[in-house]
Amino acid sequence: MKKEDRNHLDFESITAVHRAFGLPAPKHPLISLLNAQDLKGSSRPSGCHVLNFYKISFKTALSGKVRYGQGFYDFDEGGLLFASPNQVIGSDGDGDTEDLSFYTMLIHPNFLHGFPLARKVKQCGFFSYATNEALHLSESEKTIILSVFDIIEQELNSRVDEFSQEVVISQIELLLNYANRFYKRQFITRKIASNNMLERVEALLDDYFYNEKTASQGIPTVQFLSDHLNVSSSYLSDMLRALTGMNAQQHIHNKLIEKAKEKLALTSLTIGEIAFDLGFEHPQSFSRFFKLKAKASPLEFRQMFN
Repeated sequence: MKKEDRNHLDFESITAVHRAFGLPAPKHPLISLLNAQDLKGSSRPSGCHVLNFYKISFKTALSGKVRYGQGFYDFDEGGLLFASPNQVIGSDGDGDTEDLSFYTMLIHPNFLHGFPLARKVKQCGFFSYATNEALHLSESEKTIILSVFDIIEQELNSRVDEFSQEVVISQIELLLNYANRFYKRQFITRKIASNNMLERVEALLDDYFYNEKTASQGIPTVQFLSDHLNVSSSYLSDMLRALTGMNAQQHIHNKLIEKAKEKLALTSLTIGEIAFDLGFEHPQSFSRFFKLKAKASPLEFRQMFN
């Protein structure tokens, strides 16, 4: 563990986390599962920290009123929080809720090495979500998640043999599969909040294209949208896909094609001028993009109106 100038602690190993919390060394250097009893009475480093591994925490309560995207809603049943290596997590103040953790699992990337899960885990969008985008669980969902944690705990505390890693890996994958399912449910049950997010996406894109920002600032990116909405890009795409069937990039492309068709049909600008106005460096790139999306070249589309 080392202190950085960025005002947070860096934990380079799971052993360092145990040491900082005043806990015995982990039984396995690459994975640790701590329960509420383990954490009870342990010392807690203050402030934010960065882990060199994955973290999955189940909290029995999330302070009653939970932030969700740009809004809040009451949810007392607890939930899961996810963090991937090199993310800053924790709190700068005294309001850290780590004492509410029922289970905290730390997984070093090397533990997954050689298994398909090593690649799959990087595709799980919730590992890049902010802490205000936790997975909130119903009572039945909580029972399922806790049963998986229980199996992992039993396996890690039993005698290690040649099958131990495979068993634990399979249970971690099961846990992530359930998380994927429950996140999709959360998007649906929070449809009002999601619809509000969709309206804001549309408003941002309409403003961007209406004010011709593409010519000076280029084509808007998913990061541009997520920054303005104060959510992660992966969360935004997952939410939009659950609501509309299209991710954030597809929404941008649809708006771009809509604007391109408008210019082709209603102006006398050349293809090159339209390409420049829409943020393309080369007319050929614009033509390829347009034909791919509109199933016709820009000239073929324009001729439909002549």
